[in-house]
Amino acid sequence: MRPEASANGIPDWLRGVAEHDPADPTGVNPVLRRNAMRRFAAAATRPRDAAVLVLFGGSPDADAAARGGLPADADVLLTQRAATLRQHSGQVAFPGGGVEPQDDGPISTALREAQEETGLDPASVEPIAVLPKIFVPPSRFDVTPVVAYWRTPGEVGVVSETEAARVVRVPISELIDPANRFVVRHPLGYMGPAFAVDGMLVWGFTAGVLAGLLAVSGWETEWDHHDVRDLQAALAAVGMTL
Repeated sequence: MRPEASANGIPDWLRGVAEHDPADPTGVNPVLRRNAMRRFAAAATRPRDAAVLVLFGGSPDADAAARGGLPADADVLLTQRAATLRQHSGQVAFPGGGVEPQDDGPISTALREAQEETGLDPASVEPIAVLPKIFVPPSRFDVTPVVAYWRTPGEVGVVSETEAARVVRVPISELIDPANRFVVRHPLGYMGPAFAVDGMLVWGFTAGVLAGLLAVSGWETEWDHHDVRDLQAALAAVGMTL
């Protein structure tokens, strides 16, 4: 489902992520894999619906000198979950959460949760794409990523320390830097893309969605997807733990 663009239109540099579903050209992104076993698991466990906000900021004007027109100030909003949370504690995530009765679809859920977690003004956010649901086995959520553009960013920060430890606008230039990208292997066997940025390790669902969007963005540069690192060691390298 592709929401209608705002009256001002989608910036040209964002059209790749607005018009294409995430892709996995490297074959190392299990978050995007669509197979019968995963969908059967989702049906068998009666997952709860959820939504996350993948919020890009940056100049509306493309940089003609940059790959894919990516402006130098382009960024994406991420949070680091509080260490005390029952699920995915300490992990880096998009703002988001479970659907509530008052929500009017995934966009409503994503904006409400983002406001509650980061203090952003939902009126400043322009949704540009609603991606297919992704089943997340550990939490048994069916998560809908909502891609959006922040034309006039406002102040954001930690609203509740019981929910988030950090709220960070991560430059896209850091995410696409090949020096910051590799694959992590979980002790239980999971393998998937990861990013080491701003003193954080982004892995799992969040890294899978980001990697999938970067693959269709036009901004990505080649990175070594054969560089596989132990997850615990990669977390320790940035001062985080599993």
